[in-house]
Amino acid sequence: MAKKESTFKNMTIALFVITAVAGLALSAVYSVTKEPIAVSQKAKINNAIKMVVPEFETISDTVLMPENGKDSIRIHHLLKGTEKSGVAVETYTDNGFSGRFTLMVGFTPDGAISNIEVLEHKETPGLGTKMALPAFKDQFKGLKLSELPGEQLKVKKDGGSVDAITAATISSRAFCDAVNRAYETNKKGGKQ
Repeated sequence: MAKKESTFKNMTIALFVITAVAGLALSAVYSVTKEPIAVSQKAKINNAIKMVVPEFETISDTVLMPENGKDSIRIHHLLKGTEKSGVAVETYTDNGFSGRFTLMVGFTPDGAISNIEVLEHKETPGLGTKMALPAFKDQFKGLKLSELPGEQLKVKKDGGSVDAITAATISSRAFCDAVNRAYETNKKGGKQ
């Protein structure tokens, strides 16, 4: 039996076939998982809205584009009957220790923070991840940023009133930045 030697042509054809099969397999997996992922993401957002403003019946969404022309922010106007029961703002910051994280910030009709839920982050486990714990985020409940100097939340190290997470001041500052962004967004586009 004659032994076949590999040629450039044979290797190219084999590589092309392997790449084509892998590409088809990836596209099949993507098409199968795309819808369940979207449904899961929508459920995650809806659950976060229920956590930050628990009593509402209907949601009306608005998307605002900031001055930079990117990174839109979604505002969820929440109604109970015909009365406004609050606003939930999906906000973000790029100032986290490990980059971007997103929050859902709830506001009562009078502008006070009702609750905050962390949607996504990549902060350091055991340090920055403590921002999702009630011990940290509950200090924001009931705050009206309109009553703060400069209408800005700041950690105590920066002259503000927020107790930073020990050894995670960067994450704490970023959390304040995201909440400040939500407040500004609510102030500009939260009226409906």
